[in-house]
Amino acid sequence: MTHRSSMVRTAIAITAIGALFSLAGCSGSQGATELDPEADVTITWWTGQSDEAQKLLEGMAGEFEELHPNVTIDISPGASSTEELLQKLSAGFAGSSYPNISYAFGAWASELESSQRTLDITEQVADPEVAWDEFSEAARATVQPTGEAIIGFPALVDNISLIYNKTVFDAAGVDYPTEEWTWAEFRDAAKKLTNPANETYGYAYSVSGSEETTWQFWPHLWQNGGEILSEDQSTAAFASEEGVEALEFLRQMAVDDKSIYLDQTDTKFAQLFAADRIGMMTSGPWQLWDLGVAGTDYGVTMLPGTDGDHQTVSGPDIWALFDTQDVNENYWSVELMKWLTASEQDLRWNVAYGNLPLRASEIDTPEFQEQVAALPGLDIMAQNNENATNARPTVSGYVGLSEAVGNAISQVLQGQGTPEEALKAAAEKADRSLSGD
Repeated sequence: MTHRSSMVRTAIAITAIGALFSLAGCSGSQGATELDPEADVTITWWTGQSDEAQKLLEGMAGEFEELHPNVTIDISPGASSTEELLQKLSAGFAGSSYPNISYAFGAWASELESSQRTLDITEQVADPEVAWDEFSEAARATVQPTGEAIIGFPALVDNISLIYNKTVFDAAGVDYPTEEWTWAEFRDAAKKLTNPANETYGYAYSVSGSEETTWQFWPHLWQNGGEILSEDQSTAAFASEEGVEALEFLRQMAVDDKSIYLDQTDTKFAQLFAADRIGMMTSGPWQLWDLGVAGTDYGVTMLPGTDGDHQTVSGPDIWALFDTQDVNENYWSVELMKWLTASEQDLRWNVAYGNLPLRASEIDTPEFQEQVAALPGLDIMAQNNENATNARPTVSGYVGLSEAVGNAISQVLQGQGTPEEALKAAAEKADRSLSGD
């Protein structure tokens, strides 16, 4: 697992794999049909992790086994990389041999549910002791991809916040951003921070056309009142008046103000920020360690807002649960994930590993504050999960939609075409992807 999460790694051929899912019925050998919590049971858990992260989870699996001697946990990464888990799962569905629990990128959630193999845990998480509402709205929505069944627990949460370079701000004599900033104030500061003489830019934006390009656009769209998809999730809705207005704002900064460094690589902008050549970037917790190593003097705050709306975008990953037709296995799969995602354990898993805490209740704990001391700004990013109120679509056509939107944004920011024309053309491509063409 990397701190970059699945936000910028959704370009996996899930559409083709969806065909395999549709062929997989619910056949398979029948296990226990009456619950006996004391019965011996083996749970297969694919973690999608490696190295230190895998060792942490193996240790926690051992703890759970000590607490429940009748439970044996067969824990493994599941595949040589997290990206390969989806294909391995689909093959397992076809052969009626699949794990009880698997790590999964949030982008896969709809595909997993359509396999008809997932376990619906809606009733179990309604238990007040689970404290389901402590997870961010985006995380809860991701594990409930169609708005009906809840197919797992949040595994990792993150978001993008505004990171600013204090050295660049001080040199330009510009006041630091605040939590009340508007996008107009953001644009004004970016112009003041831009200095062609020493090739310093106020802001940076990816024009690679990847998901890095696309997901940075969603907060602008949402804050303007726009939506990515129609209500039934069958057609694109981003080429709206709100979408055009959002892209026009970025176009003005890039083309008219020339205050944005346009990054073709997705990675160079962070290096330039660390080297005091860029004043602001919108990014997530995965950047903080590198900034600390570089000795960059930085600060973190919420994204600028529109009419007081400061919502951000999040890329939650999940622990997907699967129905193995054995009620004892299903019971202990849920119990294991309830235990793992409880605050006490999450502090020793996500927080200890340097990720954001899954639950808002962990922010004030000594364990998390210790991480904040090592990674300043991590606490602001954790608080910013409250602004993660929308989830990116998990429909199979999202990959094609993302590519279409990313290319449209890239063209417009480089002075090619208008936002209205570019988004209209992107919507037509997206609709073809969403319909399976």
